[in-house]
Amino acid sequence: MSNSVHSNASALVALQNLNQINDRMSSVQNRISTGLKVGGAKDNSAIWAIAQNQRADLGALDAVKTSLDRATSLADVTLAAGESISDLIIQMRQKAVAASDLSQTAESRAAYNDDFQSLVRSVQQFADSASFDGVNLLDNSQAAPLDFLANVDAVDTISIDPHNFTTAGLGLSTQNLLLPAAAATALAAIDAALVTVNSGLSSLGAQAKQIETHNTFVSKLMDSLETGIGKLVDADLAKESARLQALQVQQQLGAQSLSIANQAPQIILSLFRN
Repeated sequence: MSNSVHSNASALVALQNLNQINDRMSSVQNRISTGLKVGGAKDNSAIWAIAQNQRADLGALDAVKTSLDRATSLADVTLAAGESISDLIIQMRQKAVAASDLSQTAESRAAYNDDFQSLVRSVQQFADSASFDGVNLLDNSQAAPLDFLANVDAVDTISIDPHNFTTAGLGLSTQNLLLPAAAATALAAIDAALVTVNSGLSSLGAQAKQIETHNTFVSKLMDSLETGIGKLVDADLAKESARLQALQVQQQLGAQSLSIANQAPQIILSLFRN
């Protein structure tokens, strides 16, 4: 290798090596600061594209879970009101049976009827109050089943059926206990209403359980997707820390090598000394 004051090959090589080390250090420091080994398409285009698709599915699943959470809340409110209505109808049956006793006086029948009418009003109030987020499945305001999201493509749904648990829908709004015949008629209507309510609650309970099970599945699926994305793009900070320390040593050695190479032209001066 010739000695020249115009070019210094050793210094150029040392500078290239130092620049490479600095670039690697910058990448490692970026991974440490962000916690990601693939932070953008430039880092690894294929892995980044896969991760983005998984993030899209994860976002869609979050919307599905929100829909299912809303369904769960609506089902809980509906079941609570329906079970309370069932309890009221049982109390109404007790009043009707007592009023069917032919030995009862008119005053006693009037008292039973007052209690009965109070229970009828409570049934209507409970049906009217079974509302969540503006939706009521018991007051006959919802004609068709209410569908909720079940998958990321918004194709599959889970439904909750509406029921008419109003006093009119149950055939209780016109009943009274003032006469033995009326009490017998009311008793038949109450028995039919109890069958209707309990059958409806059984259906609602099954649908609520289905929603709960599917919601649990969606939660697990979201956790799996999030873990999968992490495996693709998350940096191993323990390894990155080790790399950083090694690169810091290499950087110091590279800077020292460049300094030595930069001093090489000084040797030429010694050739011209007396």
